[in-house]
Amino acid sequence: MLLKKNKKIILIVIAIFAIILSFIGGHAYAKYMSRVTGQGTADVASWSFNVNESNEKLQTISLKSTINNSTLLDKKIAPGTEGNFEIKLNATGSDVGIDYSIKFENQTQKPTNLKFTYEGKTYNTLEELQKVLIGKINADEENKIKVLTIGWNWKYETGNTEQEISASDLIDTQEGKQITNYTFDIVVSGTQVMPKS
Repeated sequence: MLLKKNKKIILIVIAIFAIILSFIGGHAYAKYMSRVTGQGTADVASWSFNVNESNEKLQTISLKSTINNSTLLDKKIAPGTEGNFEIKLNATGSDVGIDYSIKFENQTQKPTNLKFTYEGKTYNTLEELQKVLIGKINADEENKIKVLTIGWNWKYETGNTEQEISASDLIDTQEGKQITNYTFDIVVSGTQVMPKS
């Protein structure tokens, strides 16, 4: 009986010792396996791109509203007139670089001898002009506003010889009777510059 009691006591002591060891071991294990929790954050680069102070990227231009000549009634275009219009690109507030391109659509009634100028070069058509109206506004530029000034002119006489001038005069006269308003749409696209790895 005493032996059974001693066995019980020994078993109880072993059980208590095992519990104490598991608590100490478990506590040490918890110490080594402790984790730090927190929140991950990532700032997203902002996007801002306006054209002529507007979010709209499609705008219609009527050349008669851009004419520099005050000698014509109701600001109508005719041989001998010229003018210019501006496209203002504004990427202020954008944290990323922007690739921009400008295209012209829905052109109506362009006079044959009307030409466009940009940065000192002359272009016969809007299709020719739009090929050079591409560029970039870098993310780190101090001034993120670009103003593209496009000139146009319809010379009073076009050509180098008397025959060429006479033929052009005939074209101008015919078109002057038919053309009522020359308009076109400007479509400006802005795309984020691909980040370099």
